[in-house]
Amino acid sequence: MPDEPDPTTDTTTDELSEVEREELLKELERRRTLTGWVAVVVSLVAILFSSYQMWLAARGFEFAVSLPLYGEFELATLQQLQVNAVHVVFALVLAFAIYPPSTGQGFVSRRVARVQPAVRARAGEESPVTAAVDGFASAVSWLLGDPRNDRITPLDYLLMGLSLLTAYYYLTEFREILRMRALGLDAGRTIGEVYTFLSPLNTLPILGESSLAYLLGVAAVLLVLEATRRALGFYLMVIVGSFVVYAKYAYLIPQDIAYLGVLSTAEARWSTIVRNLWYTDQGILGVPVLVSVQFIYIFILFGAFLEASGAGKWFIDLAYSLTGRRKGGPAKASILASGFMGTISGSSIANTVTTGAFTIPLMKRSGYRPAFAGAVEASASSGGQILPPVMGAAAFLIVEYTLTPYADVIVAASVPAIVFFFGVWVMVHLEASRQGIGGVDGVDLVDVVPHLKHGWFYLVPLGLLLYYLIVERLSVARSAWFTVLAIAALTAFVAAYGRRNRLPLVGAVALLAAVRGAVAWTNGAAPVPVILGSAGWILLGASLAVLLARPRHDAPLLEYDDSVEAVASDIADALRRPGLAGSGPFRYGAFIVRSMDGGARTATAVVVAVAAAGIIPGVIATTGLGPNLTALILSLAGGSLVVLLLITAVSCIILGMGMPTTVTYIILVSMLAPAIEEFGVPILAAHLFILYFGVIADITPPVAVAAYAASGVAKSDPFDTGVEAFSLSLNKAIVPFAFVFSPGILLLRPTGNGQEMRVINAGDVADLGFFLPEVVVPIVGVFVGVVALAATVIGYLYTDVSRLERAAFAATALLLMAPTLLIGPLSALVVPAADFGIVARAVGGVGFAALVYRNRRRDERGGGTDAVSTPA
Repeated sequence: MPDEPDPTTDTTTDELSEVEREELLKELERRRTLTGWVAVVVSLVAILFSSYQMWLAARGFEFAVSLPLYGEFELATLQQLQVNAVHVVFALVLAFAIYPPSTGQGFVSRRVARVQPAVRARAGEESPVTAAVDGFASAVSWLLGDPRNDRITPLDYLLMGLSLLTAYYYLTEFREILRMRALGLDAGRTIGEVYTFLSPLNTLPILGESSLAYLLGVAAVLLVLEATRRALGFYLMVIVGSFVVYAKYAYLIPQDIAYLGVLSTAEARWSTIVRNLWYTDQGILGVPVLVSVQFIYIFILFGAFLEASGAGKWFIDLAYSLTGRRKGGPAKASILASGFMGTISGSSIANTVTTGAFTIPLMKRSGYRPAFAGAVEASASSGGQILPPVMGAAAFLIVEYTLTPYADVIVAASVPAIVFFFGVWVMVHLEASRQGIGGVDGVDLVDVVPHLKHGWFYLVPLGLLLYYLIVERLSVARSAWFTVLAIAALTAFVAAYGRRNRLPLVGAVALLAAVRGAVAWTNGAAPVPVILGSAGWILLGASLAVLLARPRHDAPLLEYDDSVEAVASDIADALRRPGLAGSGPFRYGAFIVRSMDGGARTATAVVVAVAAAGIIPGVIATTGLGPNLTALILSLAGGSLVVLLLITAVSCIILGMGMPTTVTYIILVSMLAPAIEEFGVPILAAHLFILYFGVIADITPPVAVAAYAASGVAKSDPFDTGVEAFSLSLNKAIVPFAFVFSPGILLLRPTGNGQEMRVINAGDVADLGFFLPEVVVPIVGVFVGVVALAATVIGYLYTDVSRLERAAFAATALLLMAPTLLIGPLSALVVPAADFGIVARAVGGVGFAALVYRNRRRDERGGGTDAVSTPA
């Protein structure tokens, strides 16, 4: 029997509106709500940021266009460091515009707020002291106060201007920067020498003695730290800032101290530290920002375009149409929907709120407890970051750090990701069986076939992305750019499509294709390849022509995201022409604007995160700390790989609490990955291990940001939701150990050259002596093991499971998934190491089968309890 409805919960008001969803996201992400001309300017900056990145993806570093009657007009040709600097400065400007200096709830703000009332109470209302304090408080409030999160303060404008100045110097004085990389920042010109109209400033002590490059470098580092504090929190800023301080003062650590002595470094000057952090590719503008420029941003845009086109709601409806009628259908639909959304979103919080706004209320109405419903959504949404093909920002960092082709990364990551979602699926199924929860009323569901016919075009971009990456083997940036263009073209085509527009639309496409083929023919090129290569632009141009010709026609297949409709309405109202909101071309323009604006705002926190995190590997590399740190970690692990992996897992979870997965990955890969590789662990397995535990941190109490977001939608206790989300994601904590000890789970095979491995191919599948024991057996083991783990967590499999049986199920789960973790050190005493995995999994399989058979017989004999058991 299902649980009785909670009388304190009004399920009729559970669903969040678009406004409530946005407010919850802004509360969790601490964003401002701007209005008026300021909001327009910020949106223009965001659109310019997206345009800059789209140009890089499409055309590279040369900013030149061909103009009629003029010829080639070249604006600039940038170097990689310049491109990276502009990328970071765009993010800094948006960060200072989007995130307020203070929410008023911090440690300092709360204590400063007490000063004014205390002075007034002690000195009196008419006292000059009170007046002075009030005046000072008003000045500070005007300078940096934003209690309602709706205004950009003078301090923000100052920081934005300083950010732009650092980029301007990078673009105009790059030759001097290259010279100072060899000679030091002291060899640079002062501010008065660079800008003669500011020569009076050379009389000031600091400005006259320091080069402009040094001053702007210091400013850039401090600006990144301040943007980090605003967008990502005080603690991450402290962690990153402490590495900067370490780079300067680590020489004070005595070298003869046990363990800590290896952390001592040579003394460094501030000018050297600043040069390494801002003017080289070893610090802020290093590998993390390079990956953001090349991969991360364009994929965030890909997700923004796909979501704005209405794909999010369509995927959710598809998930419900596939699973809604099954036992526990709403929870299973939540898992599928979150997986679908995970392919277009790298944020656990955004995925939880957007998808959970639909799925959590339905789970609660079907009988799931609010905390469990929120936990399912948080757990599945956090899994979006490990689900190919996008996998969030960290996947692209893996590509760069491991020098592994992106196609190989997503192939290797596919089995563990499927195992995770399968494990959560089994748990919600067992919970539904235990609680007697059925599916959703068929009236509330759509049929699969009509739904696919209605939105088939949403699947095309994902298919194209995989085609470009795996079949064509294009670069990640080019693949993403072509896919973004495909989304824009398909959306325009569907927006122009209709019963009255079919023939004109097809005719326009055919005409443009014929013209493009004819031009190619006259230039001596084969027409068909040229037409296929220009298919996106042809489709886009023909569709826009039809849209402009018939702006008021209905688009029966297209349902833009609600945010697009809101943007169209707001712009039309601002222009005092509300009727424009119903125009096809105008709505398509709103779709483009919303996608580019939303993509930039989403990317801002990511870019700030990778810029800040780049300081840490930069310090490790430039101070020579890396080898010493590896030696220290290995000594702490005592030569045990299991101990080292446990240290890594705990470090990931602790560091990742309240911190983006990307940052956690960058920090810990720089510190721990070399030590793990020393044990012979494949480099890809080591990096995926760190990524998995960084993702787990999003749903690990007491912080558990994704679970907190889910509790806001589910109206449940945040801590309880976090505990249940962690329990549901427990297989995500065991699977990494499994693929470290059995790389076949990642579809990897040794190359015979040391510890190097490669993704298996058809020849490896045919080699049954390798494929069966090294790939099939471990993969089958983890799939069966997560079922045993589900019985352990939920406490139910056919019938209620006692505590002793739970312990037995847990033991079989470990034997099936990661036997070395359980009794690996004893394996040599029992069987040869080469056969231990097979024997241990066989024992686990027999034990699991015996437990399932026993429970099944108890259920058939009616040995289980009829009453609903206490939730696990």
